[in-house]
Amino acid sequence: MNIEQYDYSVNECLQTFEFESEGTNGKIKKIVRFSPENADGVTYFNIAFGDAIGKTGRLNDKAISDNKDTNKIPGTVAATILEFTEYFPDVMVYAKGSTPSRTRLYQMGIAANWGDIDQVLKVYGFKEGKWLMFRKNINYEAFLAVRKKP
Repeated sequence: MNIEQYDYSVNECLQTFEFESEGTNGKIKKIVRFSPENADGVTYFNIAFGDAIGKTGRLNDKAISDNKDTNKIPGTVAATILEFTEYFPDVMVYAKGSTPSRTRLYQMGIAANWGDIDQVLKVYGFKEGKWLMFRKNINYEAFLAVRKKP
């Protein structure tokens, strides 16, 4: 994918990615974390994203950095999803914003980069109690992505 992004690092378990947002408010450490979950016997990985809280390893998914780098942030998060699913090609990744407006931002990022994303991932949107294939211009409550088989 040819999406603008930050360089990032990944931990040895391949589940926590870190990078620095650089902008009008300086450098802000960001964390993307993939955590295993289980619902009705189905295992998936929840993606959490936010500002690092000190050196605790925890993240704040409600922080508003306003660092004027709104193109690079979603590109970087997308790159981590691609790398994570490259290492674990059979897992499902679940994404839902901590607020409805953040879920909408996720949707806008997916839609803006759909041509690249659709080549690598199957993406589903959750709407009215059902998982549907992602389509632009439909508001979803959450997203699920899985790597396409080669």
